[in-house]
Amino acid sequence: MSDADAIALALLAQRCAVGAVMLAHGINHIIGGGKIAGTARWFESLGMKPGKLHAWLASLTEVGAGALLVLGFLTPLAAAGVVGVIVVAWITNHMKNGFFIFRPGEGWEYVMTLTILGFTIGTVGPGRWSIDEAADLMDLAGASGLLITAVGGIGSALALLAVFWRRDLSAS
Repeated sequence: MSDADAIALALLAQRCAVGAVMLAHGINHIIGGGKIAGTARWFESLGMKPGKLHAWLASLTEVGAGALLVLGFLTPLAAAGVVGVIVVAWITNHMKNGFFIFRPGEGWEYVMTLTILGFTIGTVGPGRWSIDEAADLMDLAGASGLLITAVGGIGSALALLAVFWRRDLSAS
């Protein structure tokens, strides 16, 4: 195996792992457990109102970003979707619970890892074994990929939180 093939394989594995996680979360929110209604109630309890709107937005973003990552298509936009959804989860649910995921309420180590992976994928790009490569979209990697991921992900998360998040300060 050449160095180039090893790098392509590693980038494919990273993309597919994060993509699969996002797909699984999105699909679970839609058809698993409490379905969208349960997800909406949970989002409402976190202060994301209206809960049903945010349940659909988050779930469809997770499914869309996950599928795009697996395919390696429009990778910085997919990475921005990951970063956006996960930053909202980090701020609304995980940040207050400390670092470790096994603590009550689930800490932020997991969402931090997914956020960093989103930035890495958006910046480095999908690798040779991707639709982006086949369609000659690899010039989106590097600084432009980082910018798309950061502005799209963090910008959309902060805008969404500023408009819709109503944290219950009496519970703090």
